[in-house]
Amino acid sequence: MKLVCAPMATLSHEAFRCTVERFGCCDEYFTEMIHAPSLLNGGPYERFYLQNGPVPQKIVWQLTGAHAEQIAKAAAIVAERGGIGVDVNMGCSAPQIYKTGAGIAWMSKPLHEVEALVRMIRATLKEHEARTGEHKRLSVKCRLGVEGFSDTDFFSFADALVENGVELITLHPRTQKEKYRGLPRFAYVEQLSLRYQGMSGSGFPRIPIYLNGCISDVKSAQSALKIAPHAAGLMVARAAAQKPWIFAELHATLFPASENSAASCAVIDAFQLALDFIADMERYQPPEFYRTRLQRFFSYYSQNFTFSHYFKTQLCNASSPDECRARLAEYFEKQPADRFIHVRFTNIVSENHAIG
Repeated sequence: MKLVCAPMATLSHEAFRCTVERFGCCDEYFTEMIHAPSLLNGGPYERFYLQNGPVPQKIVWQLTGAHAEQIAKAAAIVAERGGIGVDVNMGCSAPQIYKTGAGIAWMSKPLHEVEALVRMIRATLKEHEARTGEHKRLSVKCRLGVEGFSDTDFFSFADALVENGVELITLHPRTQKEKYRGLPRFAYVEQLSLRYQGMSGSGFPRIPIYLNGCISDVKSAQSALKIAPHAAGLMVARAAAQKPWIFAELHATLFPASENSAASCAVIDAFQLALDFIADMERYQPPEFYRTRLQRFFSYYSQNFTFSHYFKTQLCNASSPDECRARLAEYFEKQPADRFIHVRFTNIVSENHAIG
């Protein structure tokens, strides 16, 4: 089973991946949504969305857009940047995305339009493979659908994806309007997993299904897997910003005592981790992005600390990276007990100064 970092706007960039990768055990990193029209038009900031470090072989490029031709052309561009493959966002429920015909809007379009999109991208990736010898996986991230969806609608949509060349589906089992409210309906992940096991006579190839939604710690992961034991992967979103070491924690519990790993305890220097994130953010992001990237990360990271609201307010209101550093130093000087966090890892955790 794979442990996967979700695509998150203003979070899933190279600096954030560097922070998570220090602790190891994340198998795939989905990029934040890359807007196909903007990429094709050569916007001034698009090159920052095409960064593939620190582990290019683990990258999955997520594309969004309303028009099949634009997404297919964008797929050709990102395929040249390495990585595992291309993912099409068909699940984002943000109004500004949906209203343009992108994101979850694809789940309300006629099936023949969805099928045409998938075939077009599949053809683009096959051309890339024929030319380079590199196979790029085609995947889709989706939800259950818009309000009023039926099982028939949902499974017909999923079947259309699979029958036209999608090789993996990530399911966030909520509807458009549910967004992040209520518990995800993980039973749908299990139904999809069983549906696409590639059994003789089923008419479907074997397609892995990733589970997404409310994975925040070991307990929530175990609870989700009790409902969907055939899921091929767990996708973690905002919890990875709160606890960049979460993949190492999950690995220690879900894959215990393998030949190459053994459970052990580690101490994280939370102050140094934050400083390292800021330094990487300055290294890999343009100055125009500094404030939003810092605000987004520290709004979740703050949840680790005793005075979380104060910590969040101080860091999110900082006007510059240097002011962030100063406020971090001030906080941990006043709250030294918050600086070191004890966690359970495996012995394959990367060694660096953020782990004591």
